[in-house]
Amino acid sequence: MTVPYALTTPAKADPACPSRQGLVTPVVAKVRRALVITAAVALAAHASLAPARAQQSQKLNVIRDGEIEQLMRDYTAPIFKAAGIRTGAAKIILVGDRSFNAFVANGQKIFVNVGAIMEAKTPNEIIGVLAHETGHIAGGHLARLRMELANAQIFAVAGMLMGGAAVAASARNRNVGADSAGMMGAILGPQEMARRALLSYQRGEEQAADIAAVNYLNATGQSSKGLLATLERFQTESLFRSASIDPYLLSHPLPRERISNLEQLARKSSHWNAVDPPALQQRHDMARAKLVGFVANAGEASRRYPLADTSMPARYARAISAYRFGRLDDALTQINALIAAQPQNPWFHELKGQALLEAGRAGQAIEPLRRAVSLAPNATPVQVMLGHAYVASNNPQLVDQAITTLTRVTQRETDYAEAFQFLAMAYERKGNQPQAMMAAAQGLFLMGRMVEARTQADRLKRLVPENSPLWLKADDIMNYRPPR
Repeated sequence: MTVPYALTTPAKADPACPSRQGLVTPVVAKVRRALVITAAVALAAHASLAPARAQQSQKLNVIRDGEIEQLMRDYTAPIFKAAGIRTGAAKIILVGDRSFNAFVANGQKIFVNVGAIMEAKTPNEIIGVLAHETGHIAGGHLARLRMELANAQIFAVAGMLMGGAAVAASARNRNVGADSAGMMGAILGPQEMARRALLSYQRGEEQAADIAAVNYLNATGQSSKGLLATLERFQTESLFRSASIDPYLLSHPLPRERISNLEQLARKSSHWNAVDPPALQQRHDMARAKLVGFVANAGEASRRYPLADTSMPARYARAISAYRFGRLDDALTQINALIAAQPQNPWFHELKGQALLEAGRAGQAIEPLRRAVSLAPNATPVQVMLGHAYVASNNPQLVDQAITTLTRVTQRETDYAEAFQFLAMAYERKGNQPQAMMAAAQGLFLMGRMVEARTQADRLKRLVPENSPLWLKADDIMNYRPPR
C-alpha cells in the first residue's frame, strides 16, 4: 500500500468586475465572492453519500493498493452493468481519510474514503455506497449541477443588480441615504434564493441516487440493507441530533427522511434478506484488516485484533502493524507464516516485499514482489513497487527491467506520479539524461509541483532537437495552464 501523491484541486478566485456605479461596486464584489464560495462547496460535496462536510479540503491523500482496488472493482462490476456503465469507464480512487464517506468527482471517478471500508462490517454496506455514487454517474448529476450553478449565478447577479438599482432609485427619490441593512437585504436576497434553489436541486439528486442504488442492488440480486445501515449511521451523527437545523440549508435530505423514503421500497425486494457470499466477506474482512494495519496506530490495531484472535484477518493486521512500527524480524516471521498458510495469495508476497524494501533490503524484496506480480498481473501498485525495488537495488543488471516494468505502468496509467519518479531514477542510472528529465518532469507535473516541472521541461528542451517527440512533450508542460 502506498500514498504516492496528493491530488491538488486549488480553488480559483473570481475577482469582481469593477462597476461604474459607486453604490453597487462593493456589493457586487461581495455577492460574487459569496457565489463563488457557494459554487465551490456545492461542487465539492455534491455527489457525496454523506452530508456535505469532509471534502472541502484542498488536497486528497490518494492511496494505491492493488488488493483493495481489485475488491472495489469486483464490488462495482455488476452495479455498473445494471446502470449501463461500461466496465473500466469509471475509476475508483482510495482516499486516506478516516471519515465514512464517498463521492463522485471529475466525471466518472468514485472516491472512497478508507474509513468507510474500515468501518463497514459487510461488503453489502460498501456496495450500497458504491451503488449510490453510481446513481450520480448514471444520472449525469455532476454535469447537470454545473448547469444549475451557472443558472443560479445568473439569477443571483441579475437579482442583485435589480435590487441595487431599486435601492439607488429609492434613495434618490427620497433624497436621503438608503438604509444599509435594507439595501443589503434587497441586494443579497436573490443570492440567498439562488443558494436555496441550488440546495433543493442537490437534495433532489441525492434522493434520485438513493432510489437508483436500490434499483441496481435489486437488479444484481443484492440486498439494500447495507445502504440503509449507512444512512442509519449518518442519523446517529451529532450534526443531525439537533432539532434546530434548517433542512432547507442542507445539500442532502436528512437521514431520517432518506431512510423513510427508501425502507419501504427496499423491503419490497425479494432480495431483502440476501447475504454476501462467504468468500467475498472474507476478502472484505482482509481489506479491513489491511487498512487497520496500515492506518491505525499500534494500540488501535491490537485492540481490534488481539492476540487471542487467530483468524487470518487478525494475523494479517498484526503482521502489517509489526512491520510498520519497526519490528521487522517479528513481522517477517508472521508474514512467512501467512505465506505458508496461503502460498497463492499475492498480497502476502507483496507485503513481504514491501517490508523488505522499506527496510533498505531492496535486493531481497525483488523475489517476493516478482511472485506477487505473477499472481496478480493486473495489480499496478505491485508492479510499481517491483520497479522501485529494481532501482533501489543499485544493480546495473536490473536497470533495464526497471525501465521495462515502469514504462509499461506509465503507458497504462498516465497519471501515476510515483511510477514516473522511479522511471526517472532508472533512466538516470542508465545514463539516458533526456528520458530521465522527461519522466521527472511528468512526475512533478502530476504532483502539482509546476515550477519544478517547468524547470525540468525547460532544461530538456535545450537538450533535444526542436520539435522532436521529447521536445514537444516538454513544451506541453511548459505551456500548460490549469482550466479556469
